[in-house]
Amino acid sequence: MTTFLGIEASLSGRRWTGPDAEHDRAAQALVQRTGLPPAVCAVLAARGVAAGDAQGFLNPQLRDLLPDPRSLKDMEPAAARFVAAVERRERIAVFADYDVDGGSSAALLITWLRQMGQQATLYVPDRIDEGYGPNVPAMQRLAADHDLILCVDCGTLSHDPIAAAQGADVVVLDHHLGGETLPPALAVVNPNRQDEENAPGYLCAAGVVFLMLVEARRQLRDKGRDSPDLMALLDLVALATVADVAPLVAANRALVRQGLKVMGFRDRPGLVALADVARMDTAPNAYHLGFLLGPRVNAGGRIGKADLGARLLATDSAPEAAAMAERLDQLNSERREIEDAVRAAAMAQAEARGLDGPLVWAAGAGWHPGVVGIVASRLKEATNRPAVVIGLDGGEGKGSGRSVSGVDLGAAIQRLAAEGLLIRGGGHRMAAGLTVAEDRIDAAMARLGELLARQGAGTGGPRDLRLDGVLMPGAVSVELIGQIEQAGPFGAGAPAPRFALPDVQITHARRVGDSHLKLTLSDGMSARLEAIAFGAFDSALGPRLSQSGGSRFHIAGRLDINSWRGRQTPQLRVEDAAEAG
Repeated sequence: MTTFLGIEASLSGRRWTGPDAEHDRAAQALVQRTGLPPAVCAVLAARGVAAGDAQGFLNPQLRDLLPDPRSLKDMEPAAARFVAAVERRERIAVFADYDVDGGSSAALLITWLRQMGQQATLYVPDRIDEGYGPNVPAMQRLAADHDLILCVDCGTLSHDPIAAAQGADVVVLDHHLGGETLPPALAVVNPNRQDEENAPGYLCAAGVVFLMLVEARRQLRDKGRDSPDLMALLDLVALATVADVAPLVAANRALVRQGLKVMGFRDRPGLVALADVARMDTAPNAYHLGFLLGPRVNAGGRIGKADLGARLLATDSAPEAAAMAERLDQLNSERREIEDAVRAAAMAQAEARGLDGPLVWAAGAGWHPGVVGIVASRLKEATNRPAVVIGLDGGEGKGSGRSVSGVDLGAAIQRLAAEGLLIRGGGHRMAAGLTVAEDRIDAAMARLGELLARQGAGTGGPRDLRLDGVLMPGAVSVELIGQIEQAGPFGAGAPAPRFALPDVQITHARRVGDSHLKLTLSDGMSARLEAIAFGAFDSALGPRLSQSGGSRFHIAGRLDINSWRGRQTPQLRVEDAAEAG
């Protein structure tokens, strides 16, 4: 990969990489054929977008990108059974995972059914007492009192629990990797079943549930019956897609874009209350979903009452939503404290073991199972390697892993389980869970490292910073940032573009709070751009940039719009810097 601006070691020790000559030619061709700004064309070229497809990419339409529900195996019988249960007023239960995707999936179904005049029983297993997915006692109890059980964001590997649901039909709506055989459910709708071909495996469970509701709407329409407005449910699909780190590609882009618009109407009491306790004061974007709303919904399943997040998303009562949102906000604060302690211990252990291999991992007694996934994500971000963090209790470890782009962690974990090194394990490309005997952890992690190395894990340097191009301060405007945002939403599988401002002066520097740094960047003439470096004083950036002494720098970061008292101004979020030679 091409070294960018000749930076082999920045102030934070990273090598800058950027577009190669072929990419530059593609970007220039896009400029000439579309008339779009070079910065926008650089992003489009990086996504492989051709000139003729540029406008369609910048304005993704759900009608053009949404897969045909019937292209998924078992979709028609799944929706038909669901519709029949509604028409016959049968007793329906929703068994959901305890994370944002499970909660959003459950809320989609509960909200849709409520608008059809029908109630559903919500069941979310306790993370510690029951673990992930359906279990035999819970499924037996639900089957005794219900005619149809919908398992959302779980169930694909739950052979025995689903077999135990005697007397009820079970429909699985999931996206986790499937095994060689399917459980004995009436239908298993999952784009990641092993027998699916060319299915939209990028969908999260809420996306699969949404497709099932699209098919249910089609079947009801064929019978001359009306059904709820599905577009109004896309705020839930968007939240789940971003929070579950599903890649923002193909239909997911359109689902999230439209879902953010729906969320902006503030019609869902649970999301309104959650946005208020999170102190969101601007229109929602993907960052808000992933870092403000998602963690709070997750907090109930991590360290509190497992079904709290799902109930918040499904409620139609504003007072009830406010009370639940306040409780989730408190739990999220407690979660952060627990996470900080586990993260420090896990990072120290991982560093002692070494950060240069294909896998970074840590295990510790008493580590709360509700935070090991978040800590794994932090280790992954810090090292650019797949990471697994395991909490030990009673001779057994329950862990969670997070992967990097291009490395399928779920498949590797599933293979470990098949080889007998794990008690159980599964997941998807970017995230996975596992249970392992304490005395087999070393062997399991060694084998996992081997499997991930075959996929190329560990070959990327943790210090590399990928840049999309250069910009001068005078070229950055609110309008340009808005045009770049049209290439979004940005997140998993579609990282937000980074640009370098080359050879700029720092005309003003001011410390903000304990560790942040506000800067004014100048091209040496009249053009200026405001910038902020969050956490700058936790690294070498803060001390050097705050005492620039007239030196010139290359400054790298991501563009955003700063809204303050109704006024919008362009801003650079500084991620790195290098002396300009």
